[in-house]
Amino acid sequence: MKKLFFLGLLSIGFALTANAQEVSENALGLRLGDSDGFGAEISYQRAIGTNSNRLEFDLGWRDSNYWDAFKLTGLYQWVMPIEGRFNWYVGAGGGIGSVDFDHPEIDNDDDGAFIFASGDIGIEYNFNIPLLISLDFRPEVGLVGYNGFDDDFDFDIALGIRYQF
Repeated sequence: MKKLFFLGLLSIGFALTANAQEVSENALGLRLGDSDGFGAEISYQRAIGTNSNRLEFDLGWRDSNYWDAFKLTGLYQWVMPIEGRFNWYVGAGGGIGSVDFDHPEIDNDDDGAFIFASGDIGIEYNFNIPLLISLDFRPEVGLVGYNGFDDDFDFDIALGIRYQF
């Protein structure tokens, strides 16, 4: 009986460990931070293919003293386990956005849209409850569009909190 009980506990332990290394089917939450000003993004992640890859879509807004902007970002991410419930991930993608300048001393009508490419690297912790917390670094480079965003290189650092389902 003791051996059967021990074998049952061991099986449950392996199942929980294997589950900790899988990517949740869906995750929805917020990504907060930015390199210039403050930004918030509504973030959605969707597992694809094997359980170690996913797509991430973020719709966000940014603001500073002199401009407001919104961005829509799409990334493909490869998720790799570190240990226990910790994972790290890398990704690549891009997006589109729009910027509106409002500088009190400069009459600048160069508002407009832009397209950018981005990478992504981060670390995440998957709690026993359906909660995922992450910290990531997303370098972005402007490709075309508004002057200033078409050749700009930006470092976006953010904290993410997502509900998994």
